[in-house]
Amino acid sequence: MTRRTCFVLKACMLLLATSSAFLPPMLPSKLMTSSSSSNALASSMPSSTTTEFTILKPDQASDEWELDCYSRPVAVGGKKLWEVLITDSTGSFTFCQELPSNQVNSKTLRKVVDDLMEQVEVKPTIIRFFRGAMFNMVSIALADLPVTSRPSRCTFALAAWLEDRHEHVYPNMEGYNVNMRQSATPSFLDVRTPVKLPDALRGEKYAFVGLPVSEFMAGGGVSAENIGVGRLCPLPKDVPGDAFVQGIVVISARAKALATWLAGTEVYAMTADLRKRVLTMESDIDTQYLMAKLNDQQRSEAAAFEEGKDLLQGLHFVSVQLTDDDDPEGFWLLRELPTSI
Repeated sequence: MTRRTCFVLKACMLLLATSSAFLPPMLPSKLMTSSSSSNALASSMPSSTTTEFTILKPDQASDEWELDCYSRPVAVGGKKLWEVLITDSTGSFTFCQELPSNQVNSKTLRKVVDDLMEQVEVKPTIIRFFRGAMFNMVSIALADLPVTSRPSRCTFALAAWLEDRHEHVYPNMEGYNVNMRQSATPSFLDVRTPVKLPDALRGEKYAFVGLPVSEFMAGGGVSAENIGVGRLCPLPKDVPGDAFVQGIVVISARAKALATWLAGTEVYAMTADLRKRVLTMESDIDTQYLMAKLNDQQRSEAAAFEEGKDLLQGLHFVSVQLTDDDDPEGFWLLRELPTSI
């Protein structure tokens, strides 16, 4: 973390000492399609289906892919439209393959993924997918491929692409029905019970803090080189650079062990449950970990934290540090999945 970024975090922490254990947040070209690749992939599917393979940023290709195989809010011939969408963690390419409803199975999905892997230069080592409803089929499809499959909601580039398709693509398709959209997130009646963190991994202090969005933009103070074992999700579109991203700093004498553990859990979001008065960490597809309980003052500050997330399309962060003055052992820029994707 650069000196400028650390100063922002430390300044917030200093204010913390004069108030409570939590700090009130500061609220604030046209695509080119690779026709040769598309035709090669489409040749293995029925002629009535459509394949689109678009290379956006070839110099930023990643070996971490994100996949979704699911129905869309479009009826074709009286049946739901099914698609396989694949991108990578940087959004360097997008791949869309329609599937006939009678070919929605692990065998067909495996072939679609395998064919795409043959067409690209940077092969995937990890493929993430976020839909619990498709867990078995996707897991079986990827089992015989030379990749690690990861059930995870850390499919940030894919989520942004799905958002765009739900806004600009599906509504313009014949047979679109907005009532067919389904939520990818738990319902308001969330009966999950958070898993208690092991004592050895608990933080001694938690603080709500804020960083300007500009710190995460090109030339800003936060980059892949200074976030320890953490990860940075892509910034959502149209986020103003002078707004503040809300975050949580975890101070722990076991910061390195905690950060390493977080890196292996597919940490997806930090959530303040105001009704239950708890701070939880969301990971993989549907796991919750209990991070801390909230008193009245902390509950008020947590409400502002959640409000700040809503203002920036779910964007927030978590930083794990040994002390206020140390660089993070792990820093994660996160974004909650939008609903109904």
